[in-house]
Amino acid sequence: MDEVVVLARSFSRASSLPRDILEEAGFIVNFKKDPEPENEEVVAELIGNASAVIVGVDKVGEKVFTRCPHLKVVSKHGVGVDNVDLDAARKHSIVIANAPGTNSESVADMAFALLLALARRIPYFIEQVKQKVWSSSGFAVELEEKVLGVIGFGRIGRGIATRAQGFGMKVVFYDPLVSEERVFNKVSLEELFRSADFVSLHAPLVGETRNMVNREMLSLMKKDAYLINTARGELIDEKALYTFLKKEKIAGAALDVFTEEPPFDNPLLTLPNVIATPHVAAHTREANSKMGTIAARNIVNVLQGKEPIYRVV
Repeated sequence: MDEVVVLARSFSRASSLPRDILEEAGFIVNFKKDPEPENEEVVAELIGNASAVIVGVDKVGEKVFTRCPHLKVVSKHGVGVDNVDLDAARKHSIVIANAPGTNSESVADMAFALLLALARRIPYFIEQVKQKVWSSSGFAVELEEKVLGVIGFGRIGRGIATRAQGFGMKVVFYDPLVSEERVFNKVSLEELFRSADFVSLHAPLVGETRNMVNREMLSLMKKDAYLINTARGELIDEKALYTFLKKEKIAGAALDVFTEEPPFDNPLLTLPNVIATPHVAAHTREANSKMGTIAARNIVNVLQGKEPIYRVV
């Protein structure tokens, strides 16, 4: 009987359906807590002789594939597979599958919620009231006619662009993989940083996008502009961002992701113009259920000799 190891911490948390799919297919399902998701040796030990694994941020590569000879499929409980060595997977004939589109609405909601929180200074005012300070000091900003710059124009990027339209915002986007389109204006990366009042990141983490928000790009931003990141922490040069926020060269930032998580020692958290949330953009009941269902069905298909619903490799 095939064993499926679950390392993704939120798998089947909102609904039992994803787990039911695996068990009804006749698999043994073992949930295991990964204390060191960056350590492949630990990940390999947890997977052991399992035929399949459902991963979240757990690192999977050559060490795992070598030490887990029965492993046939790695199913990502999510979309991004930057924690999986795809070349090593090809070498060992391991199927890599993911669940694209399952969290798009949730992340777009969160990104726009963070945008609103920055614009209206909501966290600041909440804290003031809790501290028994009844003051309206300092002004918020309206969104109408403001420019939203979206970097990465896939499902999530389009989602926040559509939400922004409802608030009367102007939207520009940058994505080298997307051609000109009818509704929204495509611009260069430099023009986006120059013109946007709010910059929202939705690009995947690849070689070209790592640290794409660097000192050069930040220097193009308006002094009263804001940065929002619900994608990957590594898209931002965090040291440069800290300097620009500390010196108030840009107005603020809302960050759901960081280069190292949890980011408790990150100096960005010491700044009053930074909003931080614990990588929860995709954490809705709906997204969790859809994501888990696809992750489970990918495994069922592969172990039954079929194609996964969404194959990466």
